[in-house]
Amino acid sequence: MLPAIPITVIGGVLFGPIRGTVYVIIGATIGASIAFLVARYMGREWVEGFIKEGRLRELDEKVEKQGWKIVAFTRLIPLFPFNFLNYAFGLTKIRFSHYVIASFIFMLPGAIAFVVFSSSIFDILKGRGSKEFVIGLILVLIVSIIPLVYKRRSRGQGAE
Repeated sequence: MLPAIPITVIGGVLFGPIRGTVYVIIGATIGASIAFLVARYMGREWVEGFIKEGRLRELDEKVEKQGWKIVAFTRLIPLFPFNFLNYAFGLTKIRFSHYVIASFIFMLPGAIAFVVFSSSIFDILKGRGSKEFVIGLILVLIVSIIPLVYKRRSRGQGAE
């Protein structure tokens, strides 16, 4: 329910790379799960009445069967706003267990990257380099280029 990046950075600064990652990923998963459940129990019934048949119903059925793949994709590509997605997935038929497991696993790379990077901020401010900073910077860059690689690959496949 809160912006993820500032909380992730604070986790890295306060708790370091290992404990920070553990706390951040657990907190992010719990927060995503709560938002999902709020949407599921407050809005799913309305959605079912709204999409009785047609393309939206077909999409809903596909999400029920392969929803974890959609969750994985949206968690790995940080172009999608996580807060909105948490509620949106709650309105679909995806199984809660699939949502939680996929969210946990596929939010982990970004959480690790930003926590490791931010855990070295005070060292950098003091003029000291650290291996955590270099590793974190590399990981943040990798996570940041995923959307570019995806766009490039999807354009290349669309031309075929």
